[in-house]
Amino acid sequence: MFAVLRAARKSLAKFALGLSLLGLAACDPGAFPVGGGPTINTTKPVPVALLVPYESSSAGDIALATSLENAARLAMADLDGVTIDLRVYPTGGQAERAAAATSQAVADGAKIILGPVYGGSAKLAGLTAANAGINVLSFSNNPEIAGGNVFILGPTFENTANRLVSYARTNGKSRIMVVNGNSAAENAGASAIKSAISRRGATLAAEQSFEMSQQGVVQAIQPIASKARSSGADAIFFTSGNDGAMPLLAQMLPENGIKSPNPQYIGLQRWNVPASALSLPGLQDSWFAIPDQQLTANFSGHYSATYGQAPHALAGLAYDGIAAIGALVKSGDQNALTVQGLTRNSGFVGVNGIFRLRTNGTNERGLSIATIQNNQVIEIDPAPRAFGGAGF
Repeated sequence: MFAVLRAARKSLAKFALGLSLLGLAACDPGAFPVGGGPTINTTKPVPVALLVPYESSSAGDIALATSLENAARLAMADLDGVTIDLRVYPTGGQAERAAAATSQAVADGAKIILGPVYGGSAKLAGLTAANAGINVLSFSNNPEIAGGNVFILGPTFENTANRLVSYARTNGKSRIMVVNGNSAAENAGASAIKSAISRRGATLAAEQSFEMSQQGVVQAIQPIASKARSSGADAIFFTSGNDGAMPLLAQMLPENGIKSPNPQYIGLQRWNVPASALSLPGLQDSWFAIPDQQLTANFSGHYSATYGQAPHALAGLAYDGIAAIGALVKSGDQNALTVQGLTRNSGFVGVNGIFRLRTNGTNERGLSIATIQNNQVIEIDPAPRAFGGAGF
């Protein structure tokens, strides 16, 4: 029953590895010049380096690399009036190889780096690129490696937490309890939720963590239930996903009288993945954030029609990176790929919705709010289509 936590530990080990690699790349991101980046000739093809984990020993890495390259080339074909000179560099999924690939890309004339995937690799690639005055658009979602010339394209805990807490407060759920597994990733998620609670004017009603094991979750059920009642929490915000503790939490908490929507279950992760999770009774009437479903479906259909198979879940990030570069180059500004250009306030339209890069290297993305009813995903608040409106 608790095999899901074994899978979670594997994924969290990868996260921890990414964090450990940061020690190899200690530097001051502020050393990169404010607004730094190369000038470009917008009348000629713009050299872009794509760093992906080809030549990795992991079959999953190879499949991911293929899907990212496919999505990047699909985006290039969709550009209007802009030509990208894309050169692909294998990283093997290793930080040192990513740094070496970046050096080669710079020597080959690259004006911007798209990728790599993993946080430690992105950090080392960023150091190498900074020495050449080049910016990096990484596929990572780890904010710890962002800053200076390194931007992350992956969705962040902060962005998701802000969206969900804002929606909860608007809909009468302002006393929020936070429940998280005791791991690097889930602790980071809990911190993001608590910051969002403070930032959005809600109240942190209570918090409870648990050890990442079946016994740890079982032992935490009574404390979670007790605190939920005594604190008057009208919502419980969980950091766990369905590849971790959430299925067991969603089974045992309702058995102890704590069932959504009173208090409201809120998920930092997407509880509609895998599809089998939609039948879990404890996740019915929960809230979680998902990308703009119409745009996501359009991209998936476009990709499948072109390549004969569905895209990897991260493939859209490569499309977004090329789309953003293309939109900036089309402006005709020779400084389009500097920090100032990349962080334009109006942002970009990506395959999963609108997004924009922030000066601290993180990003904001437009997200929908969804629930599960009768074993189906229902969108209850659509993703914003512009910055500054509802949803931000």
